[in-house]
Formats: sequence, structure tokens, C-alpha cells
Amino acid sequence: MCGRYAQTRSRHDLQLAFDFSDPEETGRDPRTWPPREELAPDYNVAPGKAVYAVLGTPPGEVGQGEHPAGPRALRTLRWGLVPSWAKERNVGYKMINARSETVAEKPAFRTAFARRRCLLPADAYYEWQLLPDHAPGTTEPGTSPTTDPGHQRRKSRARKRPFAIRYADGSPLALAGLFERWRDPELSEEDPAAWLWTCAVVTTRAAPELDHIHDRMPVAVPRDAWDTWLDPGAELPALQEVMAATPVRDFAVYQVGDAVGSTRNNGPELLEPVGDDAPGSGTGALF
Repeated sequence: MCGRYAQTRSRHDLQLAFDFSDPEETGRDPRTWPPREELAPDYNVAPGKAVYAVLGTPPGEVGQGEHPAGPRALRTLRWGLVPSWAKERNVGYKMINARSETVAEKPAFRTAFARRRCLLPADAYYEWQLLPDHAPGTTEPGTSPTTDPGHQRRKSRARKRPFAIRYADGSPLALAGLFERWRDPELSEEDPAAWLWTCAVVTTRAAPELDHIHDRMPVAVPRDAWDTWLDPGAELPALQEVMAATPVRDFAVYQVGDAVGSTRNNGPELLEPVGDDAPGSGTGALF
């Protein structure tokens, strides 16, 4: 799964990294296009927070004049997808991740997967390995409650060790995302606050290089597949190829401090390596 990540780049830095102009588009209707806000650097992005998302060209505009498929603009979404048919917004806290194996069929995600895909920039994402109480000195991969019936029992009988996963060269991860629009039925349709734009991170089975930490991992879209993922006309086989193409061999993985476990903590120290991965320890964390 993916339940926490870091994103500290400015809007300008993300424009350069993802190679788009980010047009102002001041006339965009909030019912058809997410808001554009300025976000502060965040070393501990958690569900429910506003996050940056790279959007592609909207359906109907691809191929029209100077609007090819691919990165188009940076907008802000709330992490935790709220389907358009949901009765209330808090359902989003249960829908922070969408499984790649079922995303095309699940009612909560299938429409967004078909029509509204995005890239969620991240410096790194965090994942937790289990240190079981009954077997000191051993480790177990963390699990997701949606894939492991014994998740809560295993979690309650173990301590957790956090890791950061990022590109070794420092470039931003482009996490595969979906986004959706929800209308608050208690507000007027003309009120911009009536329209809530939310997102989820697509996850997949962890690669062998990472499955000792957790059994799931977010899909990181490689640069040469950005256009495909953002293309509203992309077919399912092409999207499945993207979801299977996370370049894990380009990752660096290292242990970080326990402070990242609390959302009250936020600062660059959360990304600093500790333990055997700390500077001067004589060990490395690259594959």
C-alpha cells in the first residue's frame, strides 16, 4: 500500500521536472477542472491532505491544435478518492489506494481509471516493515488490510520499522494516480466549495527487491510512459503495461527514523537515513 509520502518541490520545480507550461486557465469552471493552489513543502504527506497532481490534456481536447496527450498542468487534489456517487466526503479516507489488479472493475475506481488519470509527484514514499514480538531479531513484510486477512493481528503483535523509497538520482517519483469529482449536496451547484476533487494512488504487488519491506508498492510511472498514463484515450492493455513497469532497480531504499510515524512531525529530518543506512555506517541501500 502507500499511506505516506514526501513532496517538497515547488510548483516551478515540478513544471521543469515534468516538462509542461502550466497555463493559467483562469476561466476554468471548478465543476470541470480541479483548483490550482500553492502548497508548502511537505515531508509527511498523509491521507486527507491537499497534494499536487500533474494532469494531462482533458478528454475532447487531445489532438486539438496544440494539445497532445501528456503532462499539461499542475493542480491540487485531496488525497482519498471520493466517488461521484458517494453520500458523504469522509469515505475518501478508506480509498487512498486503488489496486492495479482490480482498478478497472471496482465501482469506486473504474470511472476515474477510464477517464481521469494523473501523476502524483513525490520525493519519496514511506513504507513500514514489521518486527514481530514473538520472534526477536527477525522481520516480516508489512501487509495491506485488503490483501491480508490477518493484517490487524500481525500489526498489533509487532513493532514497525520505517523505510524511505526514492529514485537514487534524486529525480521525482511520478506515482500513478486517479482523480474524481464529488459534489456536496448541501451546497449550491454554483458555489465553488460544492465541488471536491480527490485522488487515489494506484498500487501493485511489491517487486522482489521490495517485498521484504511490504507486500504492496505504489506504481511509479517511468518517464517514457507518462504520456500513455495521462492519455484519456489509452487502451487497457497499454495501461496494464504501465502499471507493471515501475523501475524499482533505479530506486534507493533506506531506513528512516520513527518520527515519520506521526503526522504531527514534518521536516527534512524525516528523510534522513538512520541505523545501518546512516552516513558513515559503511553500508549502502542501493540495489
